[in-house]
Amino acid sequence: MDSLKPSETVKELDKYIIGQDKAKRSVAIALRNRWRRQQVPEDLRDEIAPKNIILIGPTGVGKTEIARRLSKLTDSPFNKVEASKFTEVGYVGRDVESMVRDLVELTVNAVRSKEQEDVKEKAFGLAEERMLDILLPKSGNRQADKRDESSETGLELVTSETDEPSSTRSKLRAMLRDGKLDNRIVDLEVSERQMPVVEVFSTLGMEEMGINFKEMIGGLMPKSTRKRKVNVSEGMEILAQEESQRLVDMDKVVKTAIAKVEQSGIIFIDEIDKIVGKDGGTGPDISREGVQRDLLPIVEGSVVSTKYGSVRTDHILFIASGAFHSVKPSDLIPELQGRFPIRVELNSLGQKEFVRILTEPKNALLIQYTAMLKTEGVDVTFEPSATEEIARIAEEVNSHTENIGARRLHTIMECLLEDILFDAPDMKGEEVVINAGAVLNKLKDIKDNEDLSRYIL
Repeated sequence: MDSLKPSETVKELDKYIIGQDKAKRSVAIALRNRWRRQQVPEDLRDEIAPKNIILIGPTGVGKTEIARRLSKLTDSPFNKVEASKFTEVGYVGRDVESMVRDLVELTVNAVRSKEQEDVKEKAFGLAEERMLDILLPKSGNRQADKRDESSETGLELVTSETDEPSSTRSKLRAMLRDGKLDNRIVDLEVSERQMPVVEVFSTLGMEEMGINFKEMIGGLMPKSTRKRKVNVSEGMEILAQEESQRLVDMDKVVKTAIAKVEQSGIIFIDEIDKIVGKDGGTGPDISREGVQRDLLPIVEGSVVSTKYGSVRTDHILFIASGAFHSVKPSDLIPELQGRFPIRVELNSLGQKEFVRILTEPKNALLIQYTAMLKTEGVDVTFEPSATEEIARIAEEVNSHTENIGARRLHTIMECLLEDILFDAPDMKGEEVVINAGAVLNKLKDIKDNEDLSRYIL
């Protein structure tokens, strides 16, 4: 993803998001600048700060969807947070530094999963050897006991290990690989550690105190094992998982994860307008400016303590978004405004955009509903006139009630297809064609009654 041209990034976003070309261009340029920064001489690299972005626009126009799709397109560590969840230090709630700690945690898990995938083949080989050790009987003395046990349970139970001639082991290995032993039952020792549930309440994150209580208490608890009766195929999966965990070097994983977060991390801060106070309000609003001041050093660049070590935020890209209905971006504290130099206004959506949203994207609403009803054996077809009518009603309801953008299409589609979705299990093999008349017939009364449309649509 880092080497994608901005035009290619926009093309990928176009598959899922209709319109908002300016916003797509801005995030595409920001991503490309991450790659450009990595190519410049090292002494200049640290001086180039990311140009953070504020996406401004009403709800339902694609702000969050751009961020969500960006996270799937890019290999960069990504975390989405809601600004309204944070409170000023001293108030009950999450502190702003937790967004960086969460990003590190997500990245460590992602890097560890990738490393485990890389050693999967080697882990499977080691698991195979362990399984062969279990399958080969220890001595001839226990064969009679095993036969007795097998006759009682109806299962062949093998739990012992031994050094048998290599030819026997080779035969067993061939049978194991061919799947001929998959249904044989073995006794497998699985390690487990009982972890007590401990809640620690503090105004500071435990990482700031240099303490990881979970690991500390886990180290004190005795490590126990228990035997599980599983078939060979399931046992191989368990053993391969254990071996892959042993093969992964966690020190290397943590080092890689922290480097990725510091050099190419992206944090998407949604609802940033909710932490903008109105004319120095009192009561609950009093902490809003405090959240902005707590956020400022993170966005400017500081060191955040995590349980994996210190992380610098100087080169993390921050993308903020908000509707800014009752406040303006200029109502943010001046210092924070200066850290978001790129501002992009997203356009409101009308009938033309709604028609495209219903039909064009890979995950278009009409495609989703058609696929869901197909699982019941019902073929639903939407005529172009029906699509136009749905889009027209969505625009009209948005203009008369609260404008919730493309989310209005979800409420209208659910209302339109309510009867079909309910009766679908009894309609197997039927074909349903929905035209403009069917849409009007179903939605006209609700749409015309403004009180009803306000609550139903």
